[in-house]
Formats: sequence, structure tokens, C-alpha cells
Amino acid sequence: MDGNVSQLTSSTAASNTRYFRTQSRESVIIKSVNHWRLQNERDVLLRFQQRTPFLRPLLDEVRDASAFQANVLRYLDDDLLNASNTKRLTSFEVKYVAKRILGGLKVLHNDGFVHTDIKPSNVLFNYKDGSNRFGDVQLADFESAVHKDTSHAQNGEPIGTPMFRSPEAHLQMRWDTATDIWSFGALLISLLYGEGFHIFKPNVPPEHDDYDYEILLKYNRIFGPFPVSYEEIADQDRLAVLVFLTQNSPPETLKPFNLTTAREICEEDKEFVLKIMKLDPRDRPTASELLEDQWFRDE
Repeated sequence: MDGNVSQLTSSTAASNTRYFRTQSRESVIIKSVNHWRLQNERDVLLRFQQRTPFLRPLLDEVRDASAFQANVLRYLDDDLLNASNTKRLTSFEVKYVAKRILGGLKVLHNDGFVHTDIKPSNVLFNYKDGSNRFGDVQLADFESAVHKDTSHAQNGEPIGTPMFRSPEAHLQMRWDTATDIWSFGALLISLLYGEGFHIFKPNVPPEHDDYDYEILLKYNRIFGPFPVSYEEIADQDRLAVLVFLTQNSPPETLKPFNLTTAREICEEDKEFVLKIMKLDPRDRPTASELLEDQWFRDE
């Protein structure tokens, strides 16, 4: 590793993520924390980054006396959360970004790996001139990426950010690559609306006891009701939760996304989103299938 970066990293060991320039004037990100998740990110990136340009690559790692200390990652200009909040994406930009996110997920999912935290702030890009302001687009933050056959996935351990977390993950059921597809759909809705809109944002603060319940209630009302097929994959405790959600969702409150007007989102975009946001994970298309969708024909 570049000696200058290594020295700077040692002097800022208390920090988790820092921006530096190497002696060759290359901009890099240093992530330094003594935790297995950082080493997990290194392992995942070393496995996949040569197979797709849509993952932020590991450039190097810092070691001291053979002990792992930090990841050295590519620096990119901005993330989608900030970009979307600053200026709503054009239709072309949404499809441009979405195609690259799916391209990264396709490679991960083909090997059975799950990112677990797909959201706008975990998609990075470089700016460029022209009508499309996005250049390189790459998925970031692979600290929690795991294989679908691990105990984390099999046992339904909590993952990701609540507003982008899949229904099965919220219910702490077994999850797999389909959980990333739901998160991608939630991200896509945020990009289509822009201006900081998050369709599943609860009306209570994150620390509120009903925060997760309010999100599940929105799932049921916006894309529900939860299908009968959940009886095949959920135990009695989870089914009881779904019954409670149903009881608190009168018929007139259900499926408001289907009522979205062209003034908000065009019909073509709405149809694409509805293909993705299936409450039963087995009904969701794969990243590979979505990349073949006619929605991308103009990208």
C-alpha cells in the first residue's frame, strides 16, 4: 500500500471512513474499523469486482504486522440520495442508474450473494457533463453482503435500512436475493418521485415502538394485501402479524400505487415498478429478468 496513505490512516485510526489523496494524487476512501464486516467487504469485492464495473472496487488494503487494518476504496463524486434530493433525475437518468444497479446485483445474485442494504446512499457515481449528469455508477458498502445459504439469511436476521427493507426481512423470515430486488424497487420509486420522497416513510420517528409496524402497514396498503401464498412460507406468529395488518387495512386503503396518476409517475414506469414490488419474494423477477425488460429499451 502507498506509504503516504498508510501513514495517514494510522494517524486517524479512530475514524471509520476518511477521504485521502495518495502520493500519486489519486483520490481514495479509507475505511478503518476493527470489525469482521470490513474484512467481509474486502472478501466480497475481491471475489466480484473483476466481473463487473458496477461495484465500487477495493484498490488496496492496509496491514500492520500482518494484521488487517483498513480497506482502500475508489473515491466517487457523490451518492444518489444527495443527487436526487438536489435535483430530480430525468427519465433517462433514472433508467441509466437503474440498469447499472441491476448489473451489479446480477453478478452478486448469480453466485447467491445478497447485498442486504440497497438504498440511494449506497449507490455512488461520478458526475459528467451533458444532458445525463451521471458517469460511472457503482454499488457500495458490502460490509453486510452474505450468501443466501448462510445462517444470517436462513434465520431471517435483521438487515438493511427499514424503509428499504423487504417484507420478509421485516418479518424476520428467511430471505435471499429477492430481498435486494424489493429494496431496488423502493429505491427506484424514490428516484422517480425525487425531492427526498420515500414511499414507505412512517409517520412516526425511528425510535418509536411502531416504526417497523408502520412500514409493514404501508407495504400492505400500497402493494397489498399480503397474498394467501404467505401461508406456505410463514409460521403462525408471522401469519398472525399479517392478519393484524389486514384487519387494520380497510379495502378502500389498499393498493394506492395502482391509483398513481400519470402526473406523478408515467404509466410505463408504474408498470415496471409493479412488476418488482411483489409482497411474496418468490413472485419477484430476478435482476437478470429485469435487465431484459422493455422498460430499458431507450437506455
